[in-house]
Amino acid sequence: MGHSIAVMNTKGGVGKSTVVMALAETLSAFHRKNVLVIDSDSQTSISTMLMATENWEEAERQGRTLVDYLVGTVLPEHGTVKATWHEYVISGVSDVEEARTVNLISCHMELTLFERMVSAERRERELRAAVRGLLSEAKRLYDIVLVDCPPGLSVLTEAWLREVDYLMPPLKPDYLAVRGFGVLKRFRQTQAEQGFADIIGVVINLKDGRIASEEQWHRRLAEDPENRVFQASIPRRAYIQRAADFDPETRTYMAKYPGDAGQAMRSLAQELLDRLAGAPLLRRQAGLAGATQAARAPLKPVPSAAGAPPPAQAAAVPRRPAPVPPAAATPTSSSARRPAPAHPSEAERPIELGAAGLSIVPKPQPKQG
Repeated sequence: MGHSIAVMNTKGGVGKSTVVMALAETLSAFHRKNVLVIDSDSQTSISTMLMATENWEEAERQGRTLVDYLVGTVLPEHGTVKATWHEYVISGVSDVEEARTVNLISCHMELTLFERMVSAERRERELRAAVRGLLSEAKRLYDIVLVDCPPGLSVLTEAWLREVDYLMPPLKPDYLAVRGFGVLKRFRQTQAEQGFADIIGVVINLKDGRIASEEQWHRRLAEDPENRVFQASIPRRAYIQRAADFDPETRTYMAKYPGDAGQAMRSLAQELLDRLAGAPLLRRQAGLAGATQAARAPLKPVPSAAGAPPPAQAAAVPRRPAPVPPAAATPTSSSARRPAPAHPSEAERPIELGAAGLSIVPKPQPKQG
């Protein structure tokens, strides 16, 4: 059974979509995790970070976004739902060569209109049931489900926060971001009777080490054990901001996430996996020395087995990859990166989305074991 995590803060501009993208690609490239990213923000930032704009537009034209699914499920009189939610999943996303197990349910800019209809017709109960059902099935097929939520507490965001396993709020270490997180914590405390996600940990993002006040805000957040602040904090770097621009030519993981910010992303991914596995939290030390020496050790992307297609394309269905033999030591080369997938039957062939070869996945089989 996988885990579901909502990435959300009531204050915008904290870099949450960049954190979702980097975590998904790191978990795929370094840990061979099958990751499903759900774009639940009408700004559609993570959708256009993970695939070319023309392919996202094609998904909209085909009616295969999160909004289309929810309209057909929650407001069936206003739309037509496909057979199952699996038909809304797009595989082959990400411009990172080694990240072949990142999947996406993209969003539509009309999400806010859908939410207004839900409120007007009092369908909040049906919306929450739809969210619960999607997450329940997705966790049987994917190792980690990341939900990119918008700032603010909308009706759909509240449904995610009540149905996911964990909440992971990214914060800039400044006054407004901390105030926004305080609003979210108060809402969680006062509205807990209907269920609410546990806080897996606060991610300090976009930190400028030259600004003393940011160090002070970081320290204040870390001193509160309820926040469970991750040891790894993400520094503000221009190359991480540029990483949000999708590259149609693809690039290696290390080219996209170089330097200390890239290392911090890898440390964050490892710490997240440790927490999901139930490892005890590292003690917070005064001075915020950062990640432990083990977390800082250099990591290498896990390559595919020699001669085999990348895991996300081998069968066009999400499944838990087989363990990688220790002998495999080099990343998949770009020349052999995307062999043509083999499909058992024509009925299972995915729907192509443009020249980039993205595909909407047919209904996957449950993970083995």
